[in-house]
Amino acid sequence: MTFAEALETLQLLPDWESRYGFLIELAKVLPPFPEAAKNEANFVKGCTAQVWMTGEFTEEKLQLKLASDALIVQGLLALLWLAFNGKSRAEITAIHLPELLAPTHLLNHLSPNRRSGFAAVTYRIQELGTRN
Repeated sequence: MTFAEALETLQLLPDWESRYGFLIELAKVLPPFPEAAKNEANFVKGCTAQVWMTGEFTEEKLQLKLASDALIVQGLLALLWLAFNGKSRAEITAIHLPELLAPTHLLNHLSPNRRSGFAAVTYRIQELGTRN
């Protein structure tokens, strides 16, 4: 599934219960996160749920891994993975996620804590794009 397909699906589903169910299913697209990498260095602060992230550039493309202990958060991370994984530094810094998500109204339906955590992970990913 692509990021565009995920956004389209979110827009087409009839209600928020269905959309949350889709996010839980979407969580399955994330590649496995190594247990050994669930450490303080990879822990993302600012999230209510526990979230871990690693990212490195291979052949100028981001290889992103994300994990959470909460299913809906894992689905939100899957959206981020679809948006950013495999992208170049220039592509990462050019992505304006709130604009892309606006038609889905997703951010409006997240609790303030989830919205804050989602922003923290997004910021950390985009920060990777600015590092040399």
